[in-house]
Amino acid sequence: MFHILVVDDDKHTRRLLKAVLENDGYKVSLAENGEDALDVMDSEVIDLVVLDIMMPKMDGYEFTKTLRDVNNNLPILMVSAKQLPEDKRKGFLVGTDDYMTKPIDETEMLLRIKALLRRAKIATEHKITIGDIVIDYDSLSVTKDGKTQELPQKEFMLLYKLLSYPGKIFTRIQLMDEIWGAESDTGWETVTVHIGRLRKRFEGWPEFEIQSVRGLGYKAVKKV
Repeated sequence: MFHILVVDDDKHTRRLLKAVLENDGYKVSLAENGEDALDVMDSEVIDLVVLDIMMPKMDGYEFTKTLRDVNNNLPILMVSAKQLPEDKRKGFLVGTDDYMTKPIDETEMLLRIKALLRRAKIATEHKITIGDIVIDYDSLSVTKDGKTQELPQKEFMLLYKLLSYPGKIFTRIQLMDEIWGAESDTGWETVTVHIGRLRKRFEGWPEFEIQSVRGLGYKAVKKV
């Protein structure tokens, strides 16, 4: 069971979020501000923080910066009444992973939490599991039914990127910059070529598919 820490100075908000999260199967701890949250983390193993910004003693920005300064990569979802672009920008600059504005849509919040936890798990284990398939970042390999195949580095990185964010559309330019580097002299057509190789390599595999999105780019779709 994942353990979520809700940090908010409003007791009604804390109670509401606790009820919503527990109803979705999470264990929940509460804190009134950033200092209290750090105390909770000293005694509890926390998987994700839902964090308000405007709080006494230690606000959400300072709390997030404190964690990131010591290389703590705990997933953080900021939930705040502050809606201006500069407020969101500051949140991401200090290290939050996601940002929602109040009043929150509870269903959307739960979906975002699931996505953050999934990415954190992938980042920690360096593996993606889809049914019987294991995609191992450390060995650049894909294993299915006990058979392992090692992929060329660029092919693997492209596959791993797409499957880390199933359903998310990436443009060719985004994939080019991410995998080949923004300074690369290689044209974006290279992405198309590598997508074609991946499709041929995994042709007939029912567990996932790399789809073209006309005029936009590519996305990976998990089928299991």
